[in-house]
Amino acid sequence: MKLSFEVETQSGSRTVEAEISSLVVAGWAGRDQHAIEHHIEELFAIGVPRPSSVPLYYRVSENQLTQASRIQVVGDQTSGEVETFVFKAGGELYVGIASDHTDRKLETHSVALSKQVCAKPVAAEAWLYADVADYWDELVIRSYIQENGERVLYQEGTLASLRPPLELISGFAGGDTLPEGVAMICGTVGAKGGIRPAPSFTMELFDPRRGRTLSHNYDIEVLPEVA
Repeated sequence: MKLSFEVETQSGSRTVEAEISSLVVAGWAGRDQHAIEHHIEELFAIGVPRPSSVPLYYRVSENQLTQASRIQVVGDQTSGEVETFVFKAGGELYVGIASDHTDRKLETHSVALSKQVCAKPVAAEAWLYADVADYWDELVIRSYIQENGERVLYQEGTLASLRPPLELISGFAGGDTLPEGVAMICGTVGAKGGIRPAPSFTMELFDPRRGRTLSHNYDIEVLPEVA
């Protein structure tokens, strides 16, 4: 899967082409055990079994990545999750923003399958990881959904609540270097008011030091679940 990113650096902007051949979704990636337990209980409340260990590394087909503004899903029980998205291209590590859109009905049967059946929207902008590594914990992820015609804050938290990407990369790859062509979605924060579907999803990664934001919005078209 070839993705194109506009990358803002201290010396200006450039376009980076990334050929993604392997997609990894890091689950249960919280740094605080209490926060992990909260998210586990949040999902358990909708029927999702507890994980065998934390973190877990789910594999998803790379062709599920998309930078489109609309995705299609089967049934009305899917929802997005804002997460950082790291990938390596040309020897450099980059960070972007993605949604681990998931089928919540299928999740009660198999978390791995529930992630595989939904597209994974990714923003078309990214930053150099090296430019934000020194203050990674200060970065803020947040998301909004449309609910009853209103824009509602759905998720918000600093990355201090999640395991840093190099730790997740090490847990998966056995070292602190992400192989070229591998992309990783790096964990999320809890949903305000509980996990629930919505017709649109907006996600952001905010850099408070430089006052800049990566963002992406997508609509969800629900296809009929035919038996």
